[in-house]
Formats: sequence, structure tokens, C-alpha cells
Amino acid sequence: MKTIGMIGGMSWESSLEYYRLLNTGVKSALGGLHSAKTLMYSVDFEEIEALQHKEDWGELSRQMTEVAIMLENAGANMLMICTNTMHKMADDVQKNIGIPLLHIADAAAEEIKRRGFHTVGLLGTRFTMEQDFYRGRLKDRHGIDVIVPESREMDIVHRVIYNELCLGELKDKSRALFRNIISELEKAGAEGVVLGCTEIPLLIKQKDVDIPVFNTMELHAAEAVRLSIREAV
Repeated sequence: MKTIGMIGGMSWESSLEYYRLLNTGVKSALGGLHSAKTLMYSVDFEEIEALQHKEDWGELSRQMTEVAIMLENAGANMLMICTNTMHKMADDVQKNIGIPLLHIADAAAEEIKRRGFHTVGLLGTRFTMEQDFYRGRLKDRHGIDVIVPESREMDIVHRVIYNELCLGELKDKSRALFRNIISELEKAGAEGVVLGCTEIPLLIKQKDVDIPVFNTMELHAAEAVRLSIREAV
């Protein structure tokens, strides 16, 4: 079994769920007392969040690369960045390590294509929704069109992520707001919705909305499990 390197802590609430998903996935596949071989470096998200909102992506790229090299040197055979937004620097990180980085958008795209969909809505931080590093990858690499909310709705999603979900707060009022936003994306032509922030699945489940939900955290973890046990099954 291969060892999965994880850059976590962004936020630790979703990293905790990542750890559960990896271990339950390996146990389900191999049975018995099997569990995932993992190495996690958990950052201080307060520091990361401050740099994100300063848009100091160069420093963030340097930090993510430094951690990735540490994990590779510690014995990781593959790398996961356990958050969507920080995949903005995924290409820079990959250039500086000798192990594969499992891109979260690719994991989502494979499931979207498997379901036969061509147009999806995207929810995430404003960085993820507005910038091209995520939307562009879905379109250019996978041929998937992406619809994002209007600016006012982006503000709502962004605020709830940082001010509530990353603090472990799940509010019914915010769930209702997200449901309305997803409904608007459906009206705009979305066949499904990508939960492009690893905290959003803590709030929104498939039962909450009418269109298919793509839980990027689950899909990312499932791909890591598949690759880690490929030679063991």
C-alpha cells in the first residue's frame, strides 16, 4: 500500500473528515483491520487565511511547496492538498516534487464526465469561483462548462465559508441561502453543482438540493484510496 501525503489544516474540520474518508475507504476495499497509510502536515489556517486575503499567492506557493517537499522526504508516495482554493498553486508545487499531486478538480471532473454531464455550477471561496485556476482546469482539461453565482451570492458563499464553516458552525439559515443559490445555478443551466470548498459538504448534502451534488472532498479522497491500494487488490 502506498503512503498518502496530506497538506491539511485548511480548515482542520475538513481535514478531520478527509482522514475518516481515507481510512474508511481503505477498510472497505481491503477489509479486516486495514487502514490508510498517511502522513499529514497540518498548517495554522489563521496564517494561511491572512495571506489568502492579502492575495500573497507567491508566499503561499512557497509555503505549500516547502510542506510538500517535507512530506515527500518523509516517505509520501503521493500528495493531496486538502482544500480546493490552495490548488491555485498546485502546478508550482508539482514542479518541485517528484511524487504525483492528486488534483481535486480532476477528481471531480472524472465523476462529472462519468455521469455524462457537460455543465455544472461551482460553489467555493470567491477565489475559487472567480479565478481561472479551477474553472479553467475543468473547461480546458475536461471540456466541462462552469456556471458561478452572481457577485452578491458569491459574497454570501465566501462569508459563510470563512466566518462559519471554517469555525465549525453549521447554521440552518446559511443552508437555506446555499440551497437558494444552487437553485439559481440550476435555472441558469447547471446539471449538477460542484461543492468546490471542502467545508461546504459539512453544510450541504445531496438530500438538501434537487440536482446532483459533487462532493470534491469525497471524490478526492476516493481517488487517493484507489491509487494507494492499486497494487494491493
